[in-house]
Amino acid sequence: MRRVRRSMSLLRALRVALEMIEGTLASHDELRICYFLNAVTAGEVSSRCQKYFRETEMKRYVTVAIPVLFLITGCNGGGDVSVPVGLPEDAETAAEVITASALLETVSQIASDEMMGRGPGTEGDRLARAYLAQRLEAAGYGPAFGENGYEQPMSMVGVTTELPEEWAFRNGKGLGISLHLADEFIGGSGVQHSAAVVDDAELVFVGYGITAPEEDWDDYKGADLEGKLLVMLNDDPDWDPELFSGERRLYYGRWKYKYEIAAEKGAVGAIIIHTSLSAGYPWPVVLTGWSGEQFELPAGDEPRIQLKAWMTEEASRRLFDFAGRDLDALIEAARNRDFSPVPLGLTTSLDLAVDLRETETANVGGILRGSDPDLADEVVFLSAHHDYFGIGAPDDTGDTIYNGALDNGVAMAQAISVAEAFSALSEPPRRSIMVFFPAAEEQGLLGSKYYTEHPTMPPGKMAADINFELGNIWGRTGDVTIFGKGKSTLEDVLADLAAEQGRYVTSESTPRSGWYYRSDQFSFARIGVPAIWFKSGTDFIGQPEGWGEQRYAEWIERNYHRPSDQVEDSWILDGLVEDAHLGFRLALTVASADEMPTWYPGDEFEEERLAALAE
Repeated sequence: MRRVRRSMSLLRALRVALEMIEGTLASHDELRICYFLNAVTAGEVSSRCQKYFRETEMKRYVTVAIPVLFLITGCNGGGDVSVPVGLPEDAETAAEVITASALLETVSQIASDEMMGRGPGTEGDRLARAYLAQRLEAAGYGPAFGENGYEQPMSMVGVTTELPEEWAFRNGKGLGISLHLADEFIGGSGVQHSAAVVDDAELVFVGYGITAPEEDWDDYKGADLEGKLLVMLNDDPDWDPELFSGERRLYYGRWKYKYEIAAEKGAVGAIIIHTSLSAGYPWPVVLTGWSGEQFELPAGDEPRIQLKAWMTEEASRRLFDFAGRDLDALIEAARNRDFSPVPLGLTTSLDLAVDLRETETANVGGILRGSDPDLADEVVFLSAHHDYFGIGAPDDTGDTIYNGALDNGVAMAQAISVAEAFSALSEPPRRSIMVFFPAAEEQGLLGSKYYTEHPTMPPGKMAADINFELGNIWGRTGDVTIFGKGKSTLEDVLADLAAEQGRYVTSESTPRSGWYYRSDQFSFARIGVPAIWFKSGTDFIGQPEGWGEQRYAEWIERNYHRPSDQVEDSWILDGLVEDAHLGFRLALTVASADEMPTWYPGDEFEEERLAALAE
């Protein structure tokens, strides 16, 4: 990113920083180059020097030298070299409202027991929405939803399915096998009726269950699957970088797609085979998400299956063995474009009672009108979902409140603090800022889906969505993770701004989890709006290699979607603060630029964007 000017003090500071570690760098000319690039350009260090960050001890050097350089020159504290062209001079001063204490105060409130887990349609949900609206109003944001004020009401249908304790299957010889509820399977009704019925349905293994013409991939091969119960893998092909983006999971690998395509094929239901590797989370997370009442938007005329089910890998092996089939061999066969559906010779019947309940929740939003008459109708979104799982099954300690502190309390705290930073500017940015807290994200992105289907402005006027999700409670990192990296020019701006912090951008460490398609930025992307989700990576400053990955993995295993996701005294919020500052500067840059961000050429959402801009 171009600077207002480049002073000689920057080069003097660079020399001081290098002299601090002169002995170490004597034989590493490449590292000297990287220092120089990081200091006098923004973002180039990300593209030219990442291999040195990864393959040498450069990370430790940057930890020492670059902060010193920032301290001396003011690169991260309001000095003239840190203000990109077009940004207000008081940007750094405005950002000072983003502090660890402010973030902790907000998350402690929003994730408190008094909010009762923020379950959709509950009193805790109402309290959380009211709190967020009050904070937006106090920050000077106007109501985003006209006559409805700060809330966009949305109806939901609560679906509670009575599943049997045992699920029986029979083969052609009349012999049977049963699977046990919770230990081996879970699921729910796919229809909004008083009963979901599977009547003597034949099980058919359909591999990945994907139809993708652009990849020349079709697992169905025209088979008649009307009334069948499909069994499919929870993933998409991942062994070839030229096929389905390699290890990075696309929407084709998401469970929502699996159920949607099964309905399109006329199937009566679908069973997804769970593995922790393919799902990105352990079986207890599936149980939490699929136990009790499930929420949906009211059904339209879209095709639906009667049964949505999950099965553990161990149970799936038992079932396939009973059918006389080798699951591993079938999985290997599915790794080929020539694969065709395989009947398993098993049938099953279910008659499930379904309790339906109509309820309401709401998205929450406030808007800060832009200062440029020609650009104020274009809006930069800052989003962070406000829901969690409410009160549910107790954990080992007897706790029944799913507080949702990291998921998604810290992200809401970041969005609030960034909103307050915009209010602290002497003048609003050129484009408008909308702070948006979607409802029912944990139920399948329902709130953001509803908003993008009932928007307050044309999609072509939505400049970008910057989504806050989860967060960092373990300290500062040298890297910034972009989920689904490689999609839009928002990433170029982010890389520039991260470099100003002495950081570099990376892809997510678990691309098979398909994170980009699991949070609210995806709803915006589907209507063409350039959308990004980033947060601290795993290169924690002062920690050994692999430490960050281990922390995240342990948190997913122990706390994700569980009552134990609570505010802890052990939290270190320096990294969360740094990410919030980064989010503020990213949003401010986008809101101040002459042009809106774009998808990279050929991206899956580019065509939708071009159509939106043409309207």
